[in-house]
Amino acid sequence: MNRSAVCSSLEGPDRIRIEEQSPGLLAAGAVRIAVRAAALNFPDLLMTYGKYQYRPPLPFVPGMEGAGVIQDLGAGVQGFRVGDRVLFRGKTGALASLADVPVDHVSALPERLSFEEGAAFGVTFSTAYIALARRGQLAPGERVLVLGAGGGVGQASVAVGAALGGHVIAAASTTEKLDIARQSGAGDCINYRQDDLRQSVAALTDGEGVDMVLDPVGGRLLEDSLYCLRPGGRLLTVGFASGSFGNLPLADLQAREISLLGVRAGEYGRRNPDAGKTAQRELFELADRKVLRPYVGKIWDLVQVTQALKAMELGKVLGKQVVRIDC
Repeated sequence: MNRSAVCSSLEGPDRIRIEEQSPGLLAAGAVRIAVRAAALNFPDLLMTYGKYQYRPPLPFVPGMEGAGVIQDLGAGVQGFRVGDRVLFRGKTGALASLADVPVDHVSALPERLSFEEGAAFGVTFSTAYIALARRGQLAPGERVLVLGAGGGVGQASVAVGAALGGHVIAAASTTEKLDIARQSGAGDCINYRQDDLRQSVAALTDGEGVDMVLDPVGGRLLEDSLYCLRPGGRLLTVGFASGSFGNLPLADLQAREISLLGVRAGEYGRRNPDAGKTAQRELFELADRKVLRPYVGKIWDLVQVTQALKAMELGKVLGKQVVRIDC
């Protein structure tokens, strides 16, 4: 039987129930994975309200990424064997004891990563790499300001930015979150609940500003971060964990020659599969050289998915939230 967390209506995480169903036929080109752990991302929460760009048909199983062991192979699958440890990604479906995943969305799980770490690696680190390396083209020595640095995307962006040779300035709302950022490679830290973001960046850069801002938060922070950039800088908008993207004055963007770059890492690979595969390979090579790891803030049980998503909604989480799934 397949035990899964099922969202039956778009009224938030309270509508998620644990159900058991018989697995269907495994499609050609797919692998069936006995899931050991799945990680939560902010889009998982938004999907339960119907507020994300992608709206899966009801009912659906949330979860964009996970890790486990291959249980079966569909027709035509090559490169994997039953029993292989793997991580996987997709739009939904990870919060289940069994997940059928197209083979193109499956990667070998590095030996140095646990199932929990592997589950937490794919989405946020891919987002960070595509944002910083591909969309932003971060060069060694450049200064990058990472907002929301204690969350999943923020922590990954700090780690990837430092691994690419950038000088990372991490900004977050608590001392605990900034501690995570320091462990992940941040050179400087700003608590934007205590200190003015623009003044702090100016002080750290001798008034020059940063070359790049990576923003997964949105709202007021996005608006303030525009003025943390040097003329000609790049502003990467990755998400809106605050609840809104924020508003930017086009006149100021034009006057200061700021490049505003939208980032949707999942669509990057779907629109250009070859570029997506190359970026994924580059990320794994970088991860091996620099020993990149996600910061797992808390591990929940499958029956606690609703509580885990609510904690994320209230901002009461550090790093990535992972759901352990007993098969």
